[in-house]
Amino acid sequence: MRLGDGDDVVNGGPQLVRDGRVALTTGAGGFAHPDGPGFAYAWALKRHPRTMVGVDGRGRLLLVSATGRHPGYSDGLSLHEAARFMEALGARGAMNLDGGGSTAMALRGALLTRPSDPAGERAVGDALLLRN
Repeated sequence: MRLGDGDDVVNGGPQLVRDGRVALTTGAGGFAHPDGPGFAYAWALKRHPRTMVGVDGRGRLLLVSATGRHPGYSDGLSLHEAARFMEALGARGAMNLDGGGSTAMALRGALLTRPSDPAGERAVGDALLLRN
């Protein structure tokens, strides 16, 4: 695949929704680790802050951040809950981008999510920036 001047690549995973249906599988999702069976629980089944991206049937971009690790406010989402949520929003395709302390969403410079780290916002080297 050749990328042009206006093309960018976003890394993420696992895939959450394909063809409008939850498509999350343990093996393909990369969270089945024979050497560390607790990884699937700690990363995929346990609720965490999550960042997801998808496209609905009308071609609209869906950007979703779920705050987590704030008892009484938001516990976050497991990967299965994230997939079902994106499906419920009408996503035809969706993937998990990042999670944990890296999850943050801002609009016009104002933070919309609550940082999950006790020290506040975490310095992160990746960002998905959209402008019109």
